Amino acid sequence: MTTSSAESSAPSSGLSADESPDPGPTEPGSAGRGPSAGDGSSDAGPSGDAGTGPGRAARLLHPDPMVRRLAGITLVNTVGSGLSMAVGVLFFTRVLGLSAAQLGLGLTVAGLCGVAASVPAGRAADRWGARPVLVTLVALNAVATAGYALVHSYPAFLALACVVSAVDRGAAATRNALYAEVLPADRRVAGRAYLRVVTNIGICLGTSIGAIALQVDTRQAYLTAILADAVSYAVVAVLFYRLAVPAAARKAAADGQQAGGGRKRNPALRDGPFLVVTVLNALLGLQFAMLEVGVPLWVVQHTDAPRITVAATMIVNTVLVIALQVRATRGTEERAGAARACGRAGVILAASCLVIALAHGLPATVAAVVVLAGVALQALGEVLGQAGGWALSYDLAGERDHGAYQGVYNAGSAAALMIGPAVVTTAVIGYGLIGWAALGALLAAAGLAVRPAVQWAGRRGAVEAS
Repeated sequence: MTTSSAESSAPSSGLSADESPDPGPTEPGSAGRGPSAGDGSSDAGPSGDAGTGPGRAARLLHPDPMVRRLAGITLVNTVGSGLSMAVGVLFFTRVLGLSAAQLGLGLTVAGLCGVAASVPAGRAADRWGARPVLVTLVALNAVATAGYALVHSYPAFLALACVVSAVDRGAAATRNALYAEVLPADRRVAGRAYLRVVTNIGICLGTSIGAIALQVDTRQAYLTAILADAVSYAVVAVLFYRLAVPAAARKAAADGQQAGGGRKRNPALRDGPFLVVTVLNALLGLQFAMLEVGVPLWVVQHTDAPRITVAATMIVNTVLVIALQVRATRGTEERAGAARACGRAGVILAASCLVIALAHGLPATVAAVVVLAGVALQALGEVLGQAGGWALSYDLAGERDHGAYQGVYNAGSAAALMIGPAVVTTAVIGYGLIGWAALGALLAAAGLAVRPAVQWAGRRGAVEAS
């Protein structure tokens, strides 16, 4: 559901939704858009299926103390983000008085700022350490989000939206670098899968709370929701500040600070295979716009399925991501396995596009069932693609310059979140069945192209090592 972040942002509301994307969460959605530490990815975490009562509750908690702490931080963050996602559009249009055109333009410009901020934020994490940079960015996000309560003009909204998007995307890149510092290499992807499950749970909880503000439907209710999100960021900043970073990671950050003055060029921007994988991952990220924009428009405008099907698609996606994300990391520990996961994701996403397209012209009940089946396929492709992409974003970088590599990778994801809605509404919905087929072909091609890109990286690494 969410992109990632803490996986990614939530471009639909202009407010951030961490864990997506990366997001993001977060990200409209998906964010969003992680790693269960240890081998617990197969039998621990929210997808565990054994035991009852206290025993089952214990299984829902991750066995790694660091992942548990990160999960707690993620939950606080995403509950606040889900709250703001629920009320964001109505807050901007009904409380701030923005038109739909103004809001759309503002979010597009803010999205550009977010893309631009990812790379320098990652470099800053390498130079000064991921944790201090992340604490600073999250604290700025708290202040900026609270600033919406003081906005009384469109220029002020535009400036603040750009700040929120920039610090949010920068924080997403820096947070992913922090995961590389505090989680062992063989546990990062499983850990991020677990965190993504927590992200979806948190956003669901936050959105449910936001429904109360929507029902009250007053300026004060909307302001309270926005300020609650700001408070959640402040709490998260404190929690990250108190997070223990291994001594080796602190030493690496100190070394990076000493050498920072001499590093002029970003190594990730000179890594051809990594850049190709970043672009391919961004193309796979169009699936989030497909789910959050394309499916609702298709259901309402081009099928006879009841409108409630739109809500049902989000429920199906969220439940399946929660149930499957940790399990989807199996086999991605090796580079070749991660590439295969991306290839399978592309093919499954292509199949989901075709299934969803077939709902056109069918009786209402049948159309609804077909759409939900297509969304179930999309969820399966989503968890595989996310698991493979996370693994490759770390593996291709090696144990070096995590901030630089995560900054570039996150910029690609942010770009997909920004352009996705426009691509889906014009090129897919605008051309009907042909548009869905074209999107499916693009997703399949992107997923299958990851494997040769990874093989290229292997050959390049072998040449450099010789």
